[in-house]
Amino acid sequence: MTIQLSTMTLFPRQTRRAVLAVMGLLVSGLVSCSPSSPSVQQPRGGKAEIEFWTMQLSPKFDGYFQQLIANFETQNPGIAVRWVDVPWTAMQSKILTAVSAKTAPDVVNLNPDFASQLAGRKAWLWLDGKVTDRDRNQYFPKIWRAGTLEGQSFGIPWYLTTRVMIYNTQLLKQAGITQPPATYAQLAQLAKQVRQKTGKFAFFTTVVPEDSAEILESMVQMGVTLVDANGKAAFNNPIGKQAFQYWVDLYQSGLLPKEVLTQGHRQGIELYQAGETALLMSSPEFLNTIGNNAPAIAAVSATAPQISGDTQKKNVAVMNLVIPRDSDQPDAALKFALFVTNADNQLTFAKAANVLPSTAQALKDPFFTTLPPNRTAVDQARIVSANQLKTAEVLIPVIKDIKVLQKIIYNQLQAAMLGQKSASQATADAASEWDGR
Repeated sequence: MTIQLSTMTLFPRQTRRAVLAVMGLLVSGLVSCSPSSPSVQQPRGGKAEIEFWTMQLSPKFDGYFQQLIANFETQNPGIAVRWVDVPWTAMQSKILTAVSAKTAPDVVNLNPDFASQLAGRKAWLWLDGKVTDRDRNQYFPKIWRAGTLEGQSFGIPWYLTTRVMIYNTQLLKQAGITQPPATYAQLAQLAKQVRQKTGKFAFFTTVVPEDSAEILESMVQMGVTLVDANGKAAFNNPIGKQAFQYWVDLYQSGLLPKEVLTQGHRQGIELYQAGETALLMSSPEFLNTIGNNAPAIAAVSATAPQISGDTQKKNVAVMNLVIPRDSDQPDAALKFALFVTNADNQLTFAKAANVLPSTAQALKDPFFTTLPPNRTAVDQARIVSANQLKTAEVLIPVIKDIKVLQKIIYNQLQAAMLGQKSASQATADAASEWDGR
C-alpha cells in the first residue's frame, strides 16, 4: 500500500520522481506526455496582459484551456491571457528564479506544500480582504485552509484528488480475507495474515526522507499533532510514541519489505503491479495505468475507501492558484484565478481530467454521485473518492519547513526500525531535533 498524495497520480511515470521533489506525493496519468520546454499560448495584442502558468497540462488539455481563455477574454475584453505550460521538472526552479528576479507570472498553478514555502518568504499576494465572502464560500472550508499560512490566505483551490485503496481480491482471498481493512489496526492484522498465508507482503510504504509523506500522514490519521500553534514539536507524547511504535513493529516483525528504508513509492507501484502486494493507495485514475501495465492484476483489482485511524481523517491532495506579490495586474489576475476555479469551469475540467473539484456546487453533479450503466472500475473508484471529499483535508500542516520535519521524523523512525534505539527514544529525539534546529 503506497499511500500517495493523489495528485501525483495524475502524471506520467517518467516524471514522477521529479514531481515528488515539488509535491511530496502522487501517481497516474492525467498528462500523457512530457514536454521538454514550456508550451505557450500567445494572447492577442493591445490589451492588459496577464501571464498564467500551469504544470504539465499541455498538450492533453490544450482545447480546454484555449476555450477557457477565450471565454474569459470575451467577458473581459480589456484583458488578454498568455498561457505558459511548464514541465513538472522545471516548475520549481523556474518559479523560484522568476520570483527572485521579480519577473514572475501573474497566476501560477502550484501545490500548497511548495507554495507555502514561498508564502513564508512573502512571495504571494495575500488574499484576505480581496476575495469576497461569497467567492470564498464556494470552496470547501478545509480545502481553502490548505492555501493559508499563519492565518493568512495565499492560494485559491483548484482541482483535487483523494486516495482510494486499490486491492488485489485474489491475494486477499488466498489469505482468507473477505473485506479490505478500514483502519490501521485492521491493516496490521491483515499484513500478518497475508504474510503467513501467501508468503507475500500486504503492502509497501516508504521511509525514505525525500520521498512520499505517507507515513507522516498516517501519524496524523492516528491522532498525532505534528506541531503546535508556535511551530514546536507536538508529537512527543503517548499518541506520537504509539504511532512510531506501530511502524517499528511492522518492520521488525517482517511485515514490511526491507526496501522500505531505501526505495521510494515507485517500488510500491512495481510490487503491486507484479502481484507481490495486496494493497495500494492511490488515485482512481491509477487503475487505468494498472490496466495498461498489468492487465491481469487490473482484472482482480477492486477499490475501497482509504485507510484511516481513530480520527477518521481522510487525505486530499490540492492544486491551487497563487498570485505573485509583484504582479503588475493583481486585480485582473485575481479575476482570472476566480474564473478558472469557479464551479462551472471546475466541473468541466474535473470531468475531462477525472479529478475532483474544490467547489461544493460542482461536486453535486451526477458525475460524482451516480454510477453510469456501463460502470467501470475507474467509475466506481471515482464515486468512492468523491464521497470522501466532504470530510477530507490536507493532513500535513502548511508550514514552510515541512520537508525538514519529514526528514527528521523519517531518519529517527529508520533508526528505531533498525533497532538502534527504541521507538520512544526516536520520538523524543525527533522532537528535540526539530525544536533545536
